[in-house]
Amino acid sequence: MRKCFLFFIVLILITKSPFLFGQDASFSQFYANPLHLNPALAGNTECGRLGLSYRNQWPSLNDAYLTYSVAYDQQLPSVNSGFGFLMLRDQQGGGAYNRTSLAAIYAYHLELSSQSRLNFGMKAAFYQENISWEKLIFADMINPSTGQADGFTNETKPSKPTVYAADFAAGLVYSYAGVFFAGLSADHLTQPQLSFYQSETEKLALRLTLHGGFNFNMTTGRFGEVIQGDLFIQPNLLFLQQQSFQQINAGIYLGKSPFVGGFWYRHTLENADAVAVLLGLQWENFRFGYSYDYTVSKLSGKSGGAHEVSVGWDFCIYKDTKRRIRTIKSPVF
Repeated sequence: MRKCFLFFIVLILITKSPFLFGQDASFSQFYANPLHLNPALAGNTECGRLGLSYRNQWPSLNDAYLTYSVAYDQQLPSVNSGFGFLMLRDQQGGGAYNRTSLAAIYAYHLELSSQSRLNFGMKAAFYQENISWEKLIFADMINPSTGQADGFTNETKPSKPTVYAADFAAGLVYSYAGVFFAGLSADHLTQPQLSFYQSETEKLALRLTLHGGFNFNMTTGRFGEVIQGDLFIQPNLLFLQQQSFQQINAGIYLGKSPFVGGFWYRHTLENADAVAVLLGLQWENFRFGYSYDYTVSKLSGKSGGAHEVSVGWDFCIYKDTKRRIRTIKSPVF
């Protein structure tokens, strides 16, 4: 029954209904994957930054959603810029439905004053989507007596089991004196065509993301920049909209080097979704984060929640010693 439920979800994702559109993979540790969140965050680091992320959502349903990402970005202070590369793989239904994307990102860092910074970012991406038809189970394949899928289907096989598309995104992030930051990004500006059927239209819908937060240094008792060893608290808010789907994520980070903890509540406009708990470790140039999403919707107890792991490493392959490097103080997880 779990397999049937899983493949029913996949079938919904690839259906030809005009009311359903593709959606992006999501992460609970937004800032551990900054290039996916907002291209304006490219180069928001003093050195080169390598990040790896893995997410297993609803593990009780036989690998319903598996997402992997690899990212690298680097600041170039001599030209007030940053660049980065992102590779993301989203696997659904045990590999029945897959999306792979490769992206190049560029951001320009504008210093408005000694206290204010504004970053503009752009992303160019290439998408590949494919389905494995032999892994799909349809209603007419299931034997009503045994509940097993042992028949054939009358559904029409896609004319294009693999599709390709180019896409673009843009974003900006503003920060003031290390006290607060806010960002806005728009993904899929061209809304590329990703239909598996020659005669159908299936666009990747525009995704809008609004995010922000502020830093409170509990050691000094002031709002502002946090240095190593300080006890800090960072409330954050993220709003996401893609087609008719809307989601609000509210949470807070609390930490003192080298440890960071976090608590998030995720809610769609229709129903409560999940509560996420984060445990992170940041030591010198390395960071490691683990988060678990506890499902509070009607799937609670059946889905297995979601596990997410992020690993990061900052290292300098190029550093301009003549310039003072400033960054936007966003969270690391």
